[in-house]
Amino acid sequence: MREMAHGVQGKSTAPAHIDGPTAHAVAVTMQALATPSRVRILGRLREGVCAVTDLAQAVEMEPSAVSQQLRILRQLGLVVGQRTGRQVIYGLHDDHVAALLNEAVFHTEHLRLAASEAFGAPTAS
Repeated sequence: MREMAHGVQGKSTAPAHIDGPTAHAVAVTMQALATPSRVRILGRLREGVCAVTDLAQAVEMEPSAVSQQLRILRQLGLVVGQRTGRQVIYGLHDDHVAALLNEAVFHTEHLRLAASEAFGAPTAS
C-alpha cells in the first residue's frame, strides 16, 4: 500500500493527512453518488455529452427530474452545461468525474463478487 501513496509519475497524489476542510469538500462531492438517479445520469454523460430530453430518455426519468438532478450535479462541480440555441448540452466537468464514477462502480462490483463467493456461491471441487 505504501507504493500507492507515492502515485504514478505525472499524476497528483493524495496527501497523507486529510484536513477538515478537505474532508468536508470530499464528502460534499461524494453526495453526487448518494442518489441512484445521479449515478445513472453521470454514467450516461460518461459516454458523451447529451441534451436533457435525450438524457431523460436514456435514464428513464422525466426531463424535469433530470433537470433538477443536473442542477445539483452542476453545483457540486461534476457536470457542465453549454447552451446551444434553446437547448443546453451537458457533459462531465472533466475526466476526474469519470474516474470517480468508474472507481465507485469497480469497488461495488468487487464487493458484490466477494460477497457472492463468500456466501452461497458453489465452489469448484
